[in-house]
Amino acid sequence: MMRVDRLETPIGVMRLVVDGAGALKHADWDVDGDDAGLLPTRDPAGVTSALRAYFSGQLEALEGLLVDGEGTAFQRQVWAALREIPAGTTQSYGELARRIGSPAAVRAVGAANGRNPIGVVVPCHRVIGADGTLTGYAGGLDRKRWLLTHEARHATRALGPLFSPAR
Repeated sequence: MMRVDRLETPIGVMRLVVDGAGALKHADWDVDGDDAGLLPTRDPAGVTSALRAYFSGQLEALEGLLVDGEGTAFQRQVWAALREIPAGTTQSYGELARRIGSPAAVRAVGAANGRNPIGVVVPCHRVIGADGTLTGYAGGLDRKRWLLTHEARHATRALGPLFSPAR
């Protein structure tokens, strides 16, 4: 049985969909999404609590969450690489393509990033343009900017003065 919960965050309400095995399937800002067939559940598999902790500054709270975005093999590869980008840092699409061993697949990496159904937990907001500019984010560039600022502030505090967020 798929379960759904909603979380009020500093940048809007998130809609969270979790499967029966406890894997997060969707985390997005579409609070009006179709909930037909979903069981309203408070804090399914601890996902809501983990996101609440993240938004309060405990960035590591998302690390252990089980996710399943059901994408293609390539999309899953990109999404797994996104989870390896440390909070408080960013990478360009080109850097991400090189890191997964497909340096010529910059556009495909961008497309996979844009199809990520599990925002924040699979941190597509940490990917930026080659020139350091903020580029598309399904939740909007204001949210992307807020998330990056939030992470930089809390990651710097957690890692100490030697940490310097990229870009």
